Amino acid sequence: MHPILKPALRRGWRDLSTVQFGVAPAHALVLGPMDTATSSFLTLLDGTRGIPLLREEGSRMGLPDGHVDRLLGELSRAGLLDDSTGGGPAADALRERGETLDRLRADTASLSLLSPEPGDAIAKIAARRAMRVRVQGAGRVGAVVASLLAGAGVGRVEVRDGGHVQPWDVAPGGLPTESVGERRDTAARRMVRQAAPGRPARRSPQAVERPGTGLSLVIIAPRDGLDAYAPSPAAAEELLASGTPHLYAGVIEGTGVVGPLVLPGTTACAECLFRQRADRDPTWPRMLAQWRSGHSRHVPACDLALSTSVAGLTAGHALAFLDGGPSACAGVRWKATISGFEWLSSPIWPHPSCSCGAGVSVKGDRPTAGTKPHATMAG
Repeated sequence: MHPILKPALRRGWRDLSTVQFGVAPAHALVLGPMDTATSSFLTLLDGTRGIPLLREEGSRMGLPDGHVDRLLGELSRAGLLDDSTGGGPAADALRERGETLDRLRADTASLSLLSPEPGDAIAKIAARRAMRVRVQGAGRVGAVVASLLAGAGVGRVEVRDGGHVQPWDVAPGGLPTESVGERRDTAARRMVRQAAPGRPARRSPQAVERPGTGLSLVIIAPRDGLDAYAPSPAAAEELLASGTPHLYAGVIEGTGVVGPLVLPGTTACAECLFRQRADRDPTWPRMLAQWRSGHSRHVPACDLALSTSVAGLTAGHALAFLDGGPSACAGVRWKATISGFEWLSSPIWPHPSCSCGAGVSVKGDRPTAGTKPHATMAG
């Protein structure tokens, strides 16, 4: 192990014996009191020295026996320590690809804030490279989601859509202007390749995949926002049968929706969503049939700022799920409307008459940071 203080957190001294790691309250911690020698020792934690050498350096600085190990343990428990050589074989392979790793350094630093164990962040980034995600839809939402996932290191991002790129499909971070008139699937594949930091890694046995599909996640982001707002249960039957997690996202008129993330057999599905709405509004099936009949010749409303916000939130929740963390989209739908752009969430409960098998929704609150020995949260 080569300990390094997490570069994502800025350091500042509140006084001569108390150091604060981090600026924003969400991740900031205060550590102290510490003597002058210990304060100076912190500068050695830059990832270039192994623990035996750090012990020798500590001894030369006058630190008592065992002090270095106790300090490293405290820093690690507080989530302030990383390992510049950790993460396992996949992480080692990623380090050998210097240009690719450079593209992902900012993402790795950010992920380290959520990964308390040294080496966890780069291990998760490396694991992304062996994952396969499918995005259904190459409009202003779907294309940007695919680009973001590829840029964040997901090794295999497939985009499915038909037809040809229209001028109103173009969006920064998504399909470019020069792709207008090209087949959507062809343009999307090129966009993903350009966004990806290097070639994908070989598939790892640890990669999160679902039996029968080889897919870690499917994101359903149709160009017709109605199919995200009121998704067709029939369209997800194959995903439910194979146990493939899938996440809905889109823009309908002036409303952006993200979720729910469907974990088959665990959280509510599209059929649950339909049945709940029909229970509250008996005219819902009739209205949906009218809205779905035929195809409008009008360009659908899709505010660029709203669609970009939807894509960003979708990609964030997708990555949280792929990294093995809790998702605030499991059994939950997020909505925002123009021009307020305030995201509000509402639970989507399993319907008792639905055959999806999700009898009980996910329980428990979101995890919160625990108390660290000798460390306090900075407000």
